[in-house]
Parts: sequence; structure tokens; C-alpha cells
Amino acid sequence: MVGRIGMAGALVVALAACGGGGGEAAGAARPAERSPDAARSAATATAGATPEQTSGQSAGPGSGDGPAQGGVSARPADVRRVLAGMSLEEKVGQLFMPVLYGTAATTVSGENQARYGAQTPAKVIGKYHLGGVILFPANVKSVGQVVGLTNGLQKASPDVPLLIGTDQENGLVSRMGSLMTRFPGASQVGATKSTALSRAVARATGEELRALGVNLDFAPVADVNVNPDNPVIGRRAFGDDPAHVSRMVSAAVKGFADAGVAATAKHFPGHGDTDVDSHTGLPVIKHTRAQWERLDAPPFRAAIASGVDAVMSAHIVFPRLDPSGDPATLSKPILTGLLRNKLGFRGVISTDALNMAGVRKKYDDGEVAVRAVLAGADLLLMPNDFPKSYDAVLAAARSGRISKQRLDESVTRLLTLKHNRGILGGAPTASAAKAAEVLRSAEHRKLAARVARGGR
Repeated sequence: MVGRIGMAGALVVALAACGGGGGEAAGAARPAERSPDAARSAATATAGATPEQTSGQSAGPGSGDGPAQGGVSARPADVRRVLAGMSLEEKVGQLFMPVLYGTAATTVSGENQARYGAQTPAKVIGKYHLGGVILFPANVKSVGQVVGLTNGLQKASPDVPLLIGTDQENGLVSRMGSLMTRFPGASQVGATKSTALSRAVARATGEELRALGVNLDFAPVADVNVNPDNPVIGRRAFGDDPAHVSRMVSAAVKGFADAGVAATAKHFPGHGDTDVDSHTGLPVIKHTRAQWERLDAPPFRAAIASGVDAVMSAHIVFPRLDPSGDPATLSKPILTGLLRNKLGFRGVISTDALNMAGVRKKYDDGEVAVRAVLAGADLLLMPNDFPKSYDAVLAAARSGRISKQRLDESVTRLLTLKHNRGILGGAPTASAAKAAEVLRSAEHRKLAARVARGGR
């Protein structure tokens, strides 16, 4: 995803990890149920174990060892209650996750005013009833500042707590890297061949994000990097063997669940065999359906089986899966036909950033947002023209082009994700003091060093 966080806000064309949003397993541990000290100890213990020792390990209700997604078929009472009390405008707002400008919820920014018609992040949240916000390096200055920012953002949404997401894949894409432990990226984790280390790194990453008030990570990358000329995935993938990538992705999903943070497998149906960057163009993948089943699908199947909360779409054309010429983000045969119906995914489908060139070739910004919802997407990440996108979805919902049932399905999935993460009844308050203990802890730095040594 490309995030243009420009001018006064000064996030210059940041490579937004080709990803934006995600969720976690149903019944996962709520923030209060797992202390930072206990979580760090568990991560360290797992890092020192063999895959065989950890394959059956459960860290409690958030362990992610089973496929426990939050789907429309499982509506907890609080999800039903919140949904029933929402206006149409509030439901539409839940679908959107933009980037906001400033280092505090009350920061006055001309960029916010120009893009959203409101000066501060808090006022933008209130104006559009946002379901979430994504953070970038321009939002990040210090541990105390980020804790204050996330607490302030949540305070601005008292009725329905926010998904606060970021792209923290580690390695090349590390939005919070200036504050967090510098874990090696997926290719180095994959090179260790250790699912225990994959799980431990994801758990430690999740613990640090949660300590900052971030509850959703747009990771792990589930693409199989089968094209050495791939300009956008490369070292962000665990490797080039589908079976190996599947094992590492499954372990990472479980690790994020251990930490109580939502994870997102990306980029469906598979961005591994492209030689065009979807940030600047529209890649076409020529795999047959049989090749897709063999090369691209296995890691997503593994993520779903492990209870991943969200799957992110790719802005790629896949003619053998959908001959329309539309990118997967706008393709009902791919998002609903394959991901929902064939693979059985019941969690949140997130778009990749909607300001990327790959999704804006054929339609304007409003139509892109509407078509993404009609295709099956639940979370609309970083629209290029936010007011136009919001207004278009709202108009489509009012006219019936997006049916009430279809809108309620997406809102239910998003609320269920929040319920499963333990935030729907009230967002937890992050603590700068506790965050200082968790971030860059000795245990996490030791884990990072071990991965960098190849697992030794």
C-alpha cells in the first residue's frame, strides 16, 4: 500500500506494506488476561524450544491453535446490541480506516482539514464515525507520545472503540520500527526453518504493538515469492516454497493471537509472481487455476485454518480466477467466490490501500469503494479521496445498490473482530510505563539476535 501522508503531515509516499488491516481468532485473550511479563516469558520460552515442543502448545484462549474466526454466523450479544443501535452513517463509517495527520488526537493539521474537512484526528473520527485508523511513521515520535495518541484516538470514539492498525511486518516494512525491537523480516525468519521462532517473533511483535495501543497488525505476508524479479514482495515473504511458507504463516498467526493482537494474511489471492509493483501499476498474474491451488492458495488456507482474523486483498488482475479484468480487490468471484465460499473464510476482508495505482485504473475513487464492498470487502483502507469514497458508499447503501444485509454483514464482521480482541465493550488504556518495559526488552532483543544468527 502506498500512503501519501504529505505536506504538513509529512509522510512522503510511504510504502504502506501493501497492507493495511486485520483481525484475530475468536475467543482470543483480552488485553487484561495476559500481563506483559507473562507474555515476554512465554515468548522467550517458545524461542528456545523446538518446533516439536511447541506444536501442541497453547497459551490459553488466545493461542490461535484452532480455526476460531469471528464470522457473521456467530454474533455475540454485544455485537448484536451495538449493530442494532447504529445509524446508517455510523455503519458506513465502520468500514473505513484512513490515515490521519498528527502526533496527538488533538493536533491541528491543515492536511486533516484539506482531506477530511476537520482539523484534528479526533474531529475526523467524530465526523465520519470511523471504525479504525492506521498509523504511519509520521504519527510516531516516542513511546509516551504514541501511547497518548492511541489513547486519545480511542477517547474520540467512545461508543464503538477503534481498530488501530499499522504495518509492522518487521524488516523492510516496520512502521513503528523507531520504537520497537528490530526483528529481522520474514525472509530471515523463514530461513531459520523454525515455526517456533516464527510464532515467537509474531508474539513479541504483537506484545509491543499492544503495549502502544495498537490492536491490529497488517501481517504476516502470506505470498509465496516465486518470481525473483518481484519488485514489491521479495524479502517480505517467508520464502518460495508453498509448504514452507504455509507453516511459517500459520505459526505467525498463532503468535499474534498469543499476544492478543489481530493479524492479517496478505495479499490474496497471492502477490508472489508479479514483476509489476501494484503501488504504481496493475500487475497481471497468469497462473492457471491449478497453479493457484498449488502455489498461491496454501498459505492462505493455513492462515484460515489457524484462525486468522483478517485477509487483505491484492490489487492484481488474475484472469484465470476472474476474466473481467478487475483487480482482486474489486472481484466478487475472487473475494466472495474463492476466499469466502471456497476457502471458508469468515473473518474480515480488508482491501489493500485504495490510494494505490493498481486499484484506480478503471474506476473513480467513489466507485472503487462501492465495488470493493460489493465484491466482498469489509474494511476499506486508505481511500484516495476519503469524502468521495464515504459519500459513494453511503449513497449506495441508501439506494439499495449495497443492500442492508450486505452492509450489516461487513459491520458485524468488524464488530466481531473487536469483540474477539476484547475491545468492543471498551478500549483498554495503554500505559507509557508498561510500554517502556515491553518495548525492546532484553528478552525480545535476544530473540531478534537469535533469528539474525539463523536460529542458532
